[in-house]
Amino acid sequence: MIACSGMSDSNMSQTPHNFIDFHGHQGRWDVVGMWDEPSHMLAAMDSVGIERACVFNIFHPDSRLGHDRLHRFIQAHPTRFIGFAYCTPMLPRDRMMSELERAIGQLGFAAIKIYPLYGEIAMNDARWEPVYQFANDRGLAVISHTGSQPSVEPKLVMDVAPRFPRANFVVAHAGNLPAQRSQAITAARTFANVYIETCTTFRGPGVIEQLVDGAGADKVIYGSDMPLMDPRCQIGRIITAQLSEADKRMILGGNARKLLRIV
Repeated sequence: MIACSGMSDSNMSQTPHNFIDFHGHQGRWDVVGMWDEPSHMLAAMDSVGIERACVFNIFHPDSRLGHDRLHRFIQAHPTRFIGFAYCTPMLPRDRMMSELERAIGQLGFAAIKIYPLYGEIAMNDARWEPVYQFANDRGLAVISHTGSQPSVEPKLVMDVAPRFPRANFVVAHAGNLPAQRSQAITAARTFANVYIETCTTFRGPGVIEQLVDGAGADKVIYGSDMPLMDPRCQIGRIITAQLSEADKRMILGGNARKLLRIV
């Protein structure tokens, strides 16, 4: 891997990296100029030492179609991308769960992505409970979009996490805005199975330090939202933060490896 010349710690800047990006997309979103061109994604990953990127396809209500496309994408680069299943209660429960079973059991996806904004089905709505129970039974991570909208405020995870203690809940975007970021920190500090993921369009200096100070470096996970956002910019927020090398390494891969059970 190519070393990151921007690393503030000399030891980190002089060694290869095996970082993991916990938040990426497969699929196209033309209106915002997002294309999942693997060569571009891999070039950006290589330039900053990202060994593997976790990707999911949320662009098809029929998640089977999205899973099949994601599986083909990963099979082309199986050592670089990790698939996450996507599910939604907008489907009938039996179809949602049978497809989740297929994605995890047959296609080998490693975790679950939910996007409660579709249908405005709040994170703590009972319709999600079969998904959370599935994750709990298998010790899987569930990453959810969060923000200021009522269905995705991070505080909602506090209704869910204690009831499914073997599932690990990852608050994507750290809530984005300051009030919701505070909720994310509180949730991660309160519950052992709640983590915070870092990608956001709000890039104010000091946010990463705030997350670590509030929740602990062992609860913060690097993600980029690639290819919607550039992983090189998003990783810069971590490598230039006023943190120890050990903390940065946890955020940039150690915590993800634990959740995904990667040796």
